[in-house]
Amino acid sequence: MSELPLDQVRTLLAVVDEGTFDAAAAALHLTPSAVSQRVKALEQRTGRVLLVRAKPVRPTESGEVIVRFARQLARLERDARAELGMSTAGESTRVSIAVNADSLATWFLPALTRVPPALRLTFELHREDEEHTATLLREGLVMAAVTSSPDAVSGCSVRPLGRMRYFAVASPEFVERYLDGPLRDVLSEAPSVAFDRRDSYQDRFVRSLRRGRGDASPARHYVPTSEGFVAAVTLGLGWGMVPEVQAGPLLEAGRLVHLAPDRPMDAPLYWQQWKLDSPALAAVAEAVAAAATETLTA
Repeated sequence: MSELPLDQVRTLLAVVDEGTFDAAAAALHLTPSAVSQRVKALEQRTGRVLLVRAKPVRPTESGEVIVRFARQLARLERDARAELGMSTAGESTRVSIAVNADSLATWFLPALTRVPPALRLTFELHREDEEHTATLLREGLVMAAVTSSPDAVSGCSVRPLGRMRYFAVASPEFVERYLDGPLRDVLSEAPSVAFDRRDSYQDRFVRSLRRGRGDASPARHYVPTSEGFVAAVTLGLGWGMVPEVQAGPLLEAGRLVHLAPDRPMDAPLYWQQWKLDSPALAAVAEAVAAAATETLTA
């Protein structure tokens, strides 16, 4: 296979990150024509179209491979400079991670505080559903991700973290108003709260009660933050599947009640990261795994 000229690879990454050829040219201190010529030369060398010329520019499936390579190369270069003592005093290293909202609101941020400060890392977190975080890894947008998939993305390693446990809960007032009768009959008619239109937990719980038939009521509120979701359920807007770690204190205080304490739903979580011999990524992985062991269900 022909070599991939590093100046062309870095130029492609700049175009993807900046969104346009003009913006990439300004960032690289080149002319837009020079940027365009480098990208075209790389496409000719690989024999593939690497960019969709839209606004913003986005990589094709082949382009994602080059973008991921470029980010990994930059990661290795920063690690090498740090080991050689060539980093500027006070210079920090950025680590980009995709993580689901419920983990971000509960155990993930405390995990990052376990990373040794001497590494001088800064974190760029991308919030995404755990069933879709692997896509950001595949596209080369992040170096690591908390995912629901045990199947490693190409070029990545994977390790289990544990299971996030969810319970169906509602406020006492909501239960009194809407849930007078067998749960399997009344729950599918009661208003529910969902994180967004991809959130299927409430539907899955209703189907578990009804032997695979039916969904939660179409009367549902969409609240796209983990904290806001819990607040909406606690205030009685609807019932919902709330992580055990968030529901616990509210259940003890009587602000929420269990709808089916013997029917938890578990979401397995995995840590995926690039297969790089990187001290920064290794330190983050160990910190995340340690926090997950203490917080998640085994």
